[in-house]
Amino acid sequence: MAGTGATESLEGQFLIAMPSMADSRFEHSVIYMCSHSEQGAMGLIVNQVARHLSLEELLIQLDIVNDDDAIRLPENIRDMNVHKGGPVEVERGFVLHSDDFMLTQSTLPIGNGICLTATLEILRALAQGVGPSHAMLALGYAGWAPGQLEHEIQANGWLTAPGDPDILFDPDSEHKWHRALATLGIDPAMLYSDAGHA
Repeated sequence: MAGTGATESLEGQFLIAMPSMADSRFEHSVIYMCSHSEQGAMGLIVNQVARHLSLEELLIQLDIVNDDDAIRLPENIRDMNVHKGGPVEVERGFVLHSDDFMLTQSTLPIGNGICLTATLEILRALAQGVGPSHAMLALGYAGWAPGQLEHEIQANGWLTAPGDPDILFDPDSEHKWHRALATLGIDPAMLYSDAGHA
């Protein structure tokens, strides 16, 4: 269920912040792990919405669509949230998506039917209605130096859980932390009263 061994990769897993998380940037966060090796780790926060920016506005800023085209965007794209993926390279976009869309040389399959693409081509495809059936866009990422994440997990900063696509792609970001904990059979109230013994 939960693994913290130094050699066990957490790729494709959720990191779930414990209530005792000292770094406010990661408070109540759920992070989908994109890579994890001896060289370090990288993931995207999947439950913090960038309220100041819509995907429609971002597509206009990037000259992928103009104001007139924006009106004709597929409804699921117009309503898609832009997430704050983490504090590193916040101007850079990353798209987690279903594996029914692949760009040669650009798409990284992570596992369990989930891929990562960080190029403008996927945004163009989404805007044209020919992108993946499920997608989540994040600006920035969370990164860890070699051994740093393992230390944080051992210090009870994070729980790990299987990366559930239903939670990952759910537009209701507000409840992802509770839902990810529920996959482990954990009631958040237990963590507050008995932190460190979950």
